[in-house]
Amino acid sequence: MSTELERARERLFKSLRRQGKWKAALDAMARVPRELFVPEESRPQSYEDIPLPIAEGQTISQPYIVALMTHALDVRPGDRVLELGTGSGYQAAILSLMARKVYTVERVASLAESASALLRSLGYGNVEVHKAGRELGLPEQAPFDAIVVTAAAPRLPRSLMEQLAVGGRLVIPVGSQHEQWLMKVVRKKGGYATSSLGSCRFVPLLGKDAWS
Repeated sequence: MSTELERARERLFKSLRRQGKWKAALDAMARVPRELFVPEESRPQSYEDIPLPIAEGQTISQPYIVALMTHALDVRPGDRVLELGTGSGYQAAILSLMARKVYTVERVASLAESASALLRSLGYGNVEVHKAGRELGLPEQAPFDAIVVTAAAPRLPRSLMEQLAVGGRLVIPVGSQHEQWLMKVVRKKGGYATSSLGSCRFVPLLGKDAWS
């Protein structure tokens, strides 16, 4: 890593840690080289607190949002975690340092293949990358202790909520294709508890129980 990039990285994490929260999430993020998960031309901006474009019209999320979502998932060392929207594999890499096993699904075949190869080459061996099917998530591998969705749904998808274990957490952007609220759902024995984590903006989640 260049000296300039290292300085930018230090500034970013100093700024994020100033929030005084999200310690476990930020500790995991600090161990993942974000510059390797963005296109070469974007590497000088790797440690700016902004989303960046990746291939196929997709994006890698703003570090602040990644920290917020990762913290909200409350991942524990024995957890099985599902991610929808692999993208370049950055979020999956972070989760792999916190959980026992990470399953991640991606609708765009070329992204799934490149993310899988990158994660493997960097030694994130507890991550499985899957091509998304007709159903949201991976019902055949359910239940999951935590599910994170890095694309926006028009409503809370019942099919994903049902893939949670009791006590499991779902973090997902919900709203229109232009503006959403980041929602957290916790599965209880008798139903679900929901809360809002604030406004956000993501690309649309496509598929059954989401956008067509």
